[in-house]
Amino acid sequence: MAVETDRSWQAIDLKARLGGWTQRIGRLFGSIGFPSRFTTLTGRIVGVNLLGLAILIFGIISINQSTANLIDAQVKSLQAQGQIMATAIAASSATESSGFVIDANKLLEQDSETPMAVRVDGFSSLEFPINPERVAPILKRLVQPTGTRARIYARDGALVLDSARQYETGRVLQFELPRQLEYEASGFFDRQLRNIKAWLRRRDLLVYKEIGDANGKAYSEVVTALAGTITPIVRVNEIGELIVSVAVPIKQTRSVLGALLLSTREGEIDSILAAQHWSLAKVFFIATGVAVFLSVLLAGMIAGPMQKLSEGAKRVRKSIKAREEIPDFTHRSDEIGYLSGALRDMTEALYRRMDAIENFAADVSHELKNPLTSLRSAAETFPLAIKPGDRERLMEIILKDVKRLDRLITDISDASRLDAELVREDAQPVNLVLLIETIAAVFDDLHREGLPRIIVEIADVPNDSRAYIVNGHDSRIAQVIHNLLGNAMSFSPPNSSVRLMAHRIRNEVEIIVDDDGPGIPPENLERIFERFYTDRPGEESFGENSGLGLNISRQIVMAHDGRIWAENRYPAGTAPQSGGGADTRSIGARLIVRLPAA
Repeated sequence: MAVETDRSWQAIDLKARLGGWTQRIGRLFGSIGFPSRFTTLTGRIVGVNLLGLAILIFGIISINQSTANLIDAQVKSLQAQGQIMATAIAASSATESSGFVIDANKLLEQDSETPMAVRVDGFSSLEFPINPERVAPILKRLVQPTGTRARIYARDGALVLDSARQYETGRVLQFELPRQLEYEASGFFDRQLRNIKAWLRRRDLLVYKEIGDANGKAYSEVVTALAGTITPIVRVNEIGELIVSVAVPIKQTRSVLGALLLSTREGEIDSILAAQHWSLAKVFFIATGVAVFLSVLLAGMIAGPMQKLSEGAKRVRKSIKAREEIPDFTHRSDEIGYLSGALRDMTEALYRRMDAIENFAADVSHELKNPLTSLRSAAETFPLAIKPGDRERLMEIILKDVKRLDRLITDISDASRLDAELVREDAQPVNLVLLIETIAAVFDDLHREGLPRIIVEIADVPNDSRAYIVNGHDSRIAQVIHNLLGNAMSFSPPNSSVRLMAHRIRNEVEIIVDDDGPGIPPENLERIFERFYTDRPGEESFGENSGLGLNISRQIVMAHDGRIWAENRYPAGTAPQSGGGADTRSIGARLIVRLPAA
């Protein structure tokens, strides 16, 4: 791998690639419906999980950047050292020559790009000899501070001097031991780690081989340096250690005397990287500890409250006498808080439903006992009655009680099935105009002499064909309208009218039923919707009304997210008077239903 190879360590921008992958993952999550808005708890989970990934990415980027930066710095340092050393060696060689002969004719024949040929005693051209004994002290002083290995090769590639060896009058005083011996002396796991590192690096880098005293042209950078070009190369030795070498030509004027090969010592770069990696490992261990702490903290924030909610739900299920409460975490603005609120609301609704069932059972028992008591009394008295008139009156009482029981049982059964039917059935678009007109037509068909007439008034809504469309259950909405009309007709005087009106109010449809009856006492405007409540004059209601009609109507309206209430009507320009009882100026009652429009 040659000089341009040092750039290859920085050519791959990991951050840019990771950014591209982030965009692709985001598009993938969007295509599968991944939620674009993260809630608080989701953000915590994702943040903690991404922390480990961020640490890994940071480590990879740091390792690659530090390696690339270190190699680049080494290349520049070796180039600067090489140029200084080559200049010093060339100057030493020049001062060594005591005389030389220049061929003037050949000198004139040389162009600007051709090294000039000079005749030196003992040499065929201007090739100053590089004397190891003269150059070695200079080289030793230059390389000693940096610890760089320097080798000088002659023009023919022969090794002139190697800083790894010390000379004195041509004798070798010291020779560095090869790194292979240190590798073999290392532990098993260390050797395996180095083998893996060597295998990974050999895929991208050339393998460095120590040639000793062999011809230096075995190194490609020496060849290019002898040709006059500075060439750096990054290699890896047999045990996976990086070696950076730079070959610099030794020039005197424009003539190349030889090549100076500078290289880092085996293991030098890896030692520096190991120190950096150990510093990074410390950061990694700290970050890992933080991640573990945050994970445990997050687990406590989720698992602890979830366990308490689970235990609270079990207590509610097993509790018989006392009312248990679900732990309150509604102060939290995350999923735990939402779940706690939902469970508390559900539990409260459950207890309300239980209370309603108990009250319903008590009310049913009370309401059924009244006709049963009357029926039992009449049945027991009937055998004792002697006069035909008494027997007929007793039989009439029995028939009315049976009729009342039948109506009570029917309404009670209807009320008990109401919630289940509304839950099971799917809501459908309901045309209230068609529904109102159909119900009014049915009442007209059953009209008898003296009964009130029904007047239908539906306000026109221009340019909106769906103005009176609501989502719901047509049969149950029809039951509400039927109950309201029946209630209004039962309180209206003979030959009067009952007005059934509908109009649109913003996003709601309002249905109004007006009658000309006595009105409703102000204190009973809310009580009329209670179960089994009835307030009719005289014995008009005996056996005819169960008191469940308006209560059932309210349940149906509320199940459709609507509202129902009662008002008294007063003459125009007047106001209701304060005081107990029905207002004397009331001209009738008004029942109002509002349902959300579709």
